[in-house]
Formats: sequence, structure tokens, C-alpha cells
Amino acid sequence: MIKLEPRGERSATMAYLSPVLAALLTMLTGLILFTLLGIDPVEALITILYVPISDTHGITELCVKTTPILLCAIGLSVVFKAKIWNIGAEGQLLMGGLFGSYIALQLIETEGFWVLPAVLISGVVGGMFWSGIAAILKVRFNTNEILTTIMMNYIALNILLWAVHGPLKDPEGFNFPESALFGDSALLPVLIEGTRVNFGMALALLAVVAVWVLMSRSFYGFQIKVMGMDAGAARLSGFKDKRLICFALLLSGGLAGLAGVGEVTGPIGQLIPQISPGYGYAAIIVAFLGRLHPVGILLASLLMALLYMGGEMAQISLGLPLALTGLFQGMLLFYLLACDVLITFRIRLKPGKVISRSPVPPLASETQG
Repeated sequence: MIKLEPRGERSATMAYLSPVLAALLTMLTGLILFTLLGIDPVEALITILYVPISDTHGITELCVKTTPILLCAIGLSVVFKAKIWNIGAEGQLLMGGLFGSYIALQLIETEGFWVLPAVLISGVVGGMFWSGIAAILKVRFNTNEILTTIMMNYIALNILLWAVHGPLKDPEGFNFPESALFGDSALLPVLIEGTRVNFGMALALLAVVAVWVLMSRSFYGFQIKVMGMDAGAARLSGFKDKRLICFALLLSGGLAGLAGVGEVTGPIGQLIPQISPGYGYAAIIVAFLGRLHPVGILLASLLMALLYMGGEMAQISLGLPLALTGLFQGMLLFYLLACDVLITFRIRLKPGKVISRSPVPPLASETQG
């Protein structure tokens, strides 16, 4: 019988090496998988992990892919520190893109320095509005935020599809489900000429610094961490847990909304049904892979963005399905969780108990005979 026993003390070194080990195990499993498929495993890994960033254009595209993942993940790190399980970053991203697109379309012919800030703020408000619903349900009715945020992802997606097929569809767009192109005043400025790297990357890095300051240098961040470690102790200390829950969820939703509006005002330039290929879900893996630390999340976001680009490259070069990206993400999460379990617990093999049975007493007829 296999039994897990708690270790005396969790190794801090192994806790930080666990993501590295999970990444190595993911690559090893990938080698085995490609071999079974009859594909040169070394060539496949090179195609996925090196070819996408083998030139300057690839590195700039890596920055573009990293931006929304980083914004969602750094926001999720705050709620996860508080042991609030917001699984709805994807829906909050979509609502941020939708809110921002609506304002951008209303101001499509307006020029002025204030147009872009208004669009970005509306996107943040959209994400906060969507996460605020989950916050109200949790603090008022003690509703499980995992269920509400997951279900709200699908609601947000259907609202987006309704909007882009209905009121926000470009009347001159030949019936394609997309909005009109935004005006120049509503677009994020390009940071590197000739590339798609835009001001959204600077906003993402600024968010990383701001969250680091919040969580490590502010009393509010200290309260959030205490609530995550022991909610009862936080209440006894006078911390207002409901206010902290609302703050953490609103901050997380706002940053996810900023990621969404950054996509529609940056590399996309209009509202389309495919704002995100799953950045909000990938950000959950990134947050844990980065150990909820801003620097770790930044590095994990780069890795996750590389997997997205590598999946597209493998589809083009090797004819592999695009679902390969999701497969690698799933393996990465699986190995990360497995490593964490083995850091905290040790496996013990114990022999099963032998159940002895008492002899059946003879029947009365047998004894008489």
C-alpha cells in the first residue's frame, strides 16, 4: 500500500528548483512522445524552443505574446497569495477587451491624447466589473469563487461573440465578425519601429514592479499574505477580510482587463472573436510556475509565450496539431504539481493488513452425525 507521509521540513531550495525540474521532465516526455510519433525528437524540440526566437523578429514577437500572459499572471499572484482561487482571468481579459473596444469605436473619429487613456481605463474597468461580480458573490453569499469565475469565463465569451456578431460588427466589413479598425488615437504606440512591440509591454513591466512593491513593501500586501496563511488569525488581528478579498479580486480582474484591452489596441487593432487563445488559463500555470513571485512570473511568462510560438511553428514545419501547445502546458502543470507533492511528502510503501477470518462453526446436523 502506498502512503504519503509529511516531511519534517519543506526544502526551500527544492521549492524553487521544482519549476526547473518540471520543465526538464516536460521536455523529456516530449522527446519520448515525438519518438513514438516517428518524428525526430531533437528536431522537434529545436523547432518548438529555439526556432521561434532564432532572429530579432522572433524575439520581438515573444515580447508581444508575453505581455497579456504577464499581466494576467501578476494579477493572479495577488489573489493566490490570499488563497482566493480566481480561475476567471480569461473572462476578465475578454471583458476588458470588449469594454475597451466599445469606447474605442465610439471615439473612432476623435483625436486627442486623452483617447487612449480613456480606452485603457475602460478596459481595466471591464475586467474589474467582471471580477467584482465574483467578489460580491463571495463576500455576501460565501459562494465558491472557483465555480463562479469558471462559469463567468463562458458567459464573457458568449457576450463577446454576441457583440462582435451584432452591435459592434463593422457594417462595411462584408459580414465578417469583426469591428471596424480603431482610430490611430486609440492604438498603443509602437516602442520598436518595424515590430509589433508596443507600449503594452511597458505597462506589463510596470505592473510587475507595482505588484512587487505592494506585496513586499506595503501593509496592505502584508495583510493579504497573512489572510492567505491563516484567515482566522487575520480576522483576530483586526484585518478586514471582506475588504481584502474585494481588493485582491478587483486588482486581479483589472490587470486581466488591461491585458485584454492591450490586445485589441495593440497587435490586433480591432475587436475580433479570438482576442485570446487562452492567455487567462495559461496565466494560472505561469503564476504557480513562477512561485507567485514577480521575477519568477516574468520568466515563466516568457516560457509560456515561447510554447505558444513553438506550437504554431511545429504546426507549420512539422505538421503537428496546434493542440500541442495545450499538451505541453498540461504536462508542465502536472509535473509541477507532482514535484510539489514530493517536496512536501515522502512516499512510503507499507504492506497491506492481512484480514484473518475465524473458522466457520460446524452445522448442528454435522455435529450430531
